Formats: sequence, C-alpha cells, structure tokens
Amino acid sequence: MGESLKAIKEVFELTDRDLRSYSPLTLAYLGDAVYEVIIRCLLTGRGNCSVNKLHQSALAYVSAGSQARLMDRIEPLLTQEEEAVFRRGRNAHSPTMAKHASMADYRRATGFEALVGFLFLEGKEERILELIHAGIIGQPEEDVGSCTGRQEG
Repeated sequence: MGESLKAIKEVFELTDRDLRSYSPLTLAYLGDAVYEVIIRCLLTGRGNCSVNKLHQSALAYVSAGSQARLMDRIEPLLTQEEEAVFRRGRNAHSPTMAKHASMADYRRATGFEALVGFLFLEGKEERILELIHAGIIGQPEEDVGSCTGRQEG
C-alpha cells in the first residue's frame, strides 16, 4: 500500500499535507476504503468463490458492529497518537448513521476507519495490517476456505 500511495502521489502530482488538518470524517472515508480492500484481499486470498459468497463473508468484517468489536480488541494496543485519532473519529458528528448498528457501534467504527485512513496517509501500512490482524484473530470466519478452483455460481 505504501508504494501504491507513493505512486498515486507522483502520477497525480499530489503534495503532502498536514494530516492534523484533515477532518476525522475525511480520514474515515479513506479508511473505510482501505479496510474494505484489505478484507477483500483476505477473502479472495482464501480461494476462488462466487461474488455473492464473498460479499456475504465480507459483511462479517466490515459492518459497524464488527468494526466496533475489532476496535475493542485493538484499543489496548494503540499508541497515544493512534488513540487520539480514534477518539477524534469516534467523536465526529456524522450526518448519517448505519442502518443496522447502534449509535455507539457506528461511532466506534467511524473512529476505527479514521485511524486506518490516518495510518494509510502516514504510510504505515504494516501497522494497519498488524492492528487488523490482531483485531480479527478469534473472530468467527465465514466458510470461504471451501471456495477453490472454478468460481461457483
């Protein structure tokens, strides 16, 4: 990811910006996409599968409730700076709310996404992967291991 971000900046001639000037919801917007790509890579890396099954499996990871539970597991691992970014995201006033989540879960998920967005822009992709790995260990997995060979459906 770090090399990808570097390439994007070079191709589009983007300059570095002070990340403290970014709103937490902007960081969450990016963090949501980064997290989604990581989960999609994780699931497709387990085997070829129908897109519908992949989508259903991804929901176990990307829902606000799942992200809030992930945050519960990784919060003790955060540095002071990471904790501050998480709190800014959690406390941000979003104009929307997830349809199938409590306000508390939605806010914690937004904080998590802000943290991922911040770390991505900092070029700390290894830290993102470390935290996500620690957060999903022990989480029940969907049965995507059986998806190998030809695509189903």
